[in-house]
Amino acid sequence: MSRKNWKVGFAVVLVATSAALYCVHYLLFHNPEHIFVFLVSDIAFVPIEVLLVTLVLDGMLRRHEKLTIVEKLNMVVGAFFTDVGTEALQRLAAFDTDSRSLRDTLSPTLDWKPSDFAAARKATEKVGEKIDARRGDLPGLYAYLHDQRDFLLRLLENPNLLEHDRFTDMLWAVTHVLEELSHREDLSRLAEKDLDHLSGDFARAYGALAGEWVDYMMHLQKQYPYLFSLAVRTNPFDPTARAEVG
Repeated sequence: MSRKNWKVGFAVVLVATSAALYCVHYLLFHNPEHIFVFLVSDIAFVPIEVLLVTLVLDGMLRRHEKLTIVEKLNMVVGAFFTDVGTEALQRLAAFDTDSRSLRDTLSPTLDWKPSDFAAARKATEKVGEKIDARRGDLPGLYAYLHDQRDFLLRLLENPNLLEHDRFTDMLWAVTHVLEELSHREDLSRLAEKDLDHLSGDFARAYGALAGEWVDYMMHLQKQYPYLFSLAVRTNPFDPTARAEVG
C-alpha cells in the first residue's frame, strides 16, 4: 500500500506542477489560445511517444536482454562440457557398436563451414541406434556420473536454462542414466531385458549429448577460435585424440 500511495502522490505532484507552470505562462503572456494550441499538440504526440517507447525501445531492450541470457547460457553449456559432457560422451561412446563411422562424421576441423555442422547435427539424430549396454564399463560410467551428481543438479536449477529446452532435456536424459544405474545392486550381473532397457536409456542420453556437443562446437568456432582448437584436439568421439599439438 505504501508503494501505491507513493505513486499516487508522485502523480499528483507532477500534475500540480504542470498546472502551475501553465498558470505562470498565462500570467506572463495572457495568451490562453497559445497555451491550448501547445496543449493539444502535446496530447496529439502522446500516441506516437507511446509507440516509440512500447514497441521500438522495449523491443531493443528485450533483444539486448535476450542476447545477455543467451551469452550466460553459452557459459553454462561450456562449463557443462568442460566438467562433465566431454568425458560423459567418451564413456557412452564405448557402448556404441558403430563408433568408427560416427567418428568420421563427428570430427570437426578448424575450417568447417555451417553446412558441415548442419550435416553433423543431423547425423546425431541416429547415433543412439547401435548402443549396447553390454559393451562398455557400466560400473565406471555409474561412478563417474555419481561423482558429478551435484553439478548436474545445480545445472538443472539454473534459471537461464529455461531459454534452452533441448539442453535441459539432455541434462534430464543424462541424470536419468545415473538414476537407473544407481538402482541396480550389481551392475556386473544384469538380466538381458534389463540390459536392453539400459541400452535405450544410454541411446537417449548419447544422442542428446552428441547434438548439444555439435551446437557447442559451432558456437566455439564463431566466438572463441582458441577454445574451438582445443575442443577439436580433444574430440570425445576420437579415441586417438590428444590435446598436445603434434
